[in-house]
Amino acid sequence: MPATPSGTPVTAPQDPYAPVRTRGYTGLLVMAALLGVPVSAVAFGFLALVSELQSLTYTELPRAMGFEETPSWWPVPLLGAAGLLVGLTVRRLPGGGGHRPAEGLVSTGAPAPADLPGIVLAALVSLGVGAVLGPEAPLIALGGGLAVWAAGRVRRDLAPDGRALVGASGSFAAVSALLGSPLLGAFLLMEVSGLAGPMLGVVLVPGLLSAGIGALIFTGLGSWTGLGTYSLTLGEVPPAAAPGLAGFGWALVLGVAAAFAGAGIRRLSLALQERVERRTVVATAAMGLVVGALALVYAETSGKDASEVLYSGEHELGHLLSGSAEYSVGALVLLIVCKSLAYCASLSCFRGGPVFPAMFVGAVGGIALSHLPGLHLTAGFAMGIGAMCVAMLRLPMTSVLLATLLLGRDGLTVMPLVIVAVVVAYVVTLRLTPAPVDRAGPKEV
Repeated sequence: MPATPSGTPVTAPQDPYAPVRTRGYTGLLVMAALLGVPVSAVAFGFLALVSELQSLTYTELPRAMGFEETPSWWPVPLLGAAGLLVGLTVRRLPGGGGHRPAEGLVSTGAPAPADLPGIVLAALVSLGVGAVLGPEAPLIALGGGLAVWAAGRVRRDLAPDGRALVGASGSFAAVSALLGSPLLGAFLLMEVSGLAGPMLGVVLVPGLLSAGIGALIFTGLGSWTGLGTYSLTLGEVPPAAAPGLAGFGWALVLGVAAAFAGAGIRRLSLALQERVERRTVVATAAMGLVVGALALVYAETSGKDASEVLYSGEHELGHLLSGSAEYSVGALVLLIVCKSLAYCASLSCFRGGPVFPAMFVGAVGGIALSHLPGLHLTAGFAMGIGAMCVAMLRLPMTSVLLATLLLGRDGLTVMPLVIVAVVVAYVVTLRLTPAPVDRAGPKEV
């Protein structure tokens, strides 16, 4: 290595952690901690309102109209009307209803305050009447938007980097308890944002602080109100068998199958989204009718409840695993088809997140394949969740953690199989995804 010529000034290496040592960063930590309290309380209220709307529209309203039980055809007109309202919200209110779920979880920063009413309304209607989406994307937007708005009221001179950090902390607080652990929500947001290196630590510390406080608020409000925490949990989990050679073979099969299934769902939902956006209001109502019709077909054909096709599916996962013996292979295959198609239709026009339906579809697929030799029920359940999540979200670390931490102690047993299934699904998914076109043309060398 040549010596530096004499008289040449030597530039000291920049300290990537310099922002952490400043007084301003300490102030942002305090602000993130304080904002975590109201943001998580609002997020809890949002989830409670979604739950009440689901009960109102599918239980109380049919009874008020004289039905002893909710008719199997009930979701069809209800989702059609909801699609009309969501379409009007997307078309008329600022912000277009927020994040388009067909495009996956993407980091776009905190929304403007003027966009929040449309985001909340579109998500409440979508989730409250049974669209096949989860609450995570609206909560991320709601938490980030509220945190940035509140921080701007307190410190009007807050720099753009500070606003981004506060917005990320608000999102951490909003999803802190949703996935069963504050760490899972943190990993989800870390992978979505694509942060790495020292900058990850700068943003992660206030985010984790907000997530921890948010989880405490969720727990306290759940206990005080008696409503629970709306957290992703399972009941009884069948004991997992130790991984064997057959299990690793099934991990390869599930990984490849999930990658192709995920690619199909993504492409169909994006194609439908393109057509919906040409006539937003009418097409969204039509997609609502499609979701309701798929729930009706499943209920009438299988004799099961239409709710298994509707909603995001996280509350059905425990029953699906513990009561898997109640389902024939044919019923499981029918459920996969109807849920996947309803998922595509919901992704194309309604507003919500893609995580929980992906988990549900993968879980059903794993359970269906567990009827074949060599695949244990719990392992198939976990591998299906992990592989389908990474196929839809392209977040490998989050997918592994979602599939294993959900199972508790048995998750550690099946983790090697889940990792193989997730890696295979991730690689195949990327191979199936067309490379972005460089519109700038070839560059001269």
